[in-house]
Amino acid sequence: MSDAPVRKPSGGTRRGHARRGGTRPVTGRISAVAAITRRELAAYFQSPVAYVAAVVFLVASGSLFFSTFFLFDRAEMRQFFATLPFLLALLMPALAMRLIAEERRRGTWEVLVTLPVGTTGVLLAKFLALWITGTALLIPTLFFGISVSSLGSLDPGPVVGGYIGAVLLVGAYGAVGIFASAFSRTETVALVVGLVITLALVIMEGFLVLAPAPLVPILQFLGTTYHFAGFTRGVLDSRSLVYFFSVIALFLGLADYRLARER
Repeated sequence: MSDAPVRKPSGGTRRGHARRGGTRPVTGRISAVAAITRRELAAYFQSPVAYVAAVVFLVASGSLFFSTFFLFDRAEMRQFFATLPFLLALLMPALAMRLIAEERRRGTWEVLVTLPVGTTGVLLAKFLALWITGTALLIPTLFFGISVSSLGSLDPGPVVGGYIGAVLLVGAYGAVGIFASAFSRTETVALVVGLVITLALVIMEGFLVLAPAPLVPILQFLGTTYHFAGFTRGVLDSRSLVYFFSVIALFLGLADYRLARER
């Protein structure tokens, strides 16, 4: 009596198991990043500094909007968007200053970076929470557009483009704030460093008249107001999209490099 042939598992089955097993580390990292993001979002709602910064931002933006609106008596939001880069340059470093510096002060940063996501994952989670928080603070300003549209015909193109640009500004200045917090030992120093960089990006275009002619287009491209102005005209320029995401990647990358060297 001969033995029955033994069927070997097919290569496809082995590959299927490998694929399923290979996705577990990826999904685990995504879940860990999401958990840290939720933790940071909850921390913002418990932080008095975040509430103070939010109130100051909304009061300042509302005051500037309505003062210029009644001055020019036009159904448009151009003046509001003109002041937004400056206001966000002040807001985002204030929201970001505690993200790394506070963890160091409490001694919890070493615990965070031992998670499977590593330094990069922790930074990404903190950045996402910061970006979401900053974007959420823009929502009440939609009331300005509603007020304007009730008094006259409002062109939706520049408004939609302006808010898209504002979200990108929040991301860019937020990345700068995280970079400053990563390079600073205290929250105060992180705030000062962040403000210096973000305000430099805002006012850079104002110094073009003093720059040599060959440097003018370069300095203009490096400033955030130049790219944001295109969005407020309702123009979605791919070069400006690349610029904002490059700023985000650059400053998060520098922060990650700095923190990785400390481990």
